[in-house]
Amino acid sequence: MIEQTRPFSIRIFLPDGTPEGLRIIEKSNWTGIGLVIPRSSLVEARDREELSSPGVYVLVGPPEDGDLPLIYIGEGDPVRGRLEQHYSKKDFWTWAIVFVAKDASLNKAHIQHLESRLIDIGKGYRRAILENQTLPQLPALSEADAADVESFLDDMLSIFPLAGLTAFQRPPTHRPHQLLYLDSKGVKATGYDSPQGFVVRSGAGVIKEEVPSIKGHLSERRAALMKEGVIAGKSGDLILTQDYVFSSPSTAAGVLLAKSTNGRTAWKDKQGRTLKEIQESVSSSSEEDSGK
Repeated sequence: MIEQTRPFSIRIFLPDGTPEGLRIIEKSNWTGIGLVIPRSSLVEARDREELSSPGVYVLVGPPEDGDLPLIYIGEGDPVRGRLEQHYSKKDFWTWAIVFVAKDASLNKAHIQHLESRLIDIGKGYRRAILENQTLPQLPALSEADAADVESFLDDMLSIFPLAGLTAFQRPPTHRPHQLLYLDSKGVKATGYDSPQGFVVRSGAGVIKEEVPSIKGHLSERRAALMKEGVIAGKSGDLILTQDYVFSSPSTAAGVLLAKSTNGRTAWKDKQGRTLKEIQESVSSSSEEDSGK
């Protein structure tokens, strides 16, 4: 997918007047509409007209182990019936995000295409645990229809992070402003800060044995990444198999070094300056420029 770079505006409407309730999301110059539905609000939301349309949805639940969310991707025509089935039969999810078209431009084949593509993207980025066991085949669409649906998907992908779900958000592909390096305990890694978080590049070394004092969230994240294949063995050693976004430099360093680590002092530039020193120098320069 082409990374979204165009400026755009988002309108979020709260029908019940509470930020924790149903949210209706619309994007400038887009024919789609997104609905963020807490599970506890589905009974009230199910009569909304939008849910009588064909749509694709993602059910989202808290992590069972590690800190990767659990998700299930599906489609329905109409989407209301599928959500009602999951309300009674699937226990793991706490909220859902649903996408439909405002102009009835999505049909059954279109939403099947969207479902298949989302599952494929989710499996590839490995930023969530997918409940889906199989990858549905793409339906037969004309070249023009496929292009239209892919354009609709691009807009969907730009909305997921705003709703609080990063499972379909790929690591940044732009040239980083400044590369940072980790070289400790035989582990070598390259990373950089980004708006999404701290990105560690593919091929980074990972220590196998955890120290007894490692914090629980780091151990759980390591286990989850091993389960998903993001951390895997190579010639007896462990490496990061793909570029991966961590929530912070400390989490990134802690996962790689198998121990609690201050990422602001562990990551350094080519001159040996720590991330902490780099950030402090930027802060000092800002103060000087403002005359303080």
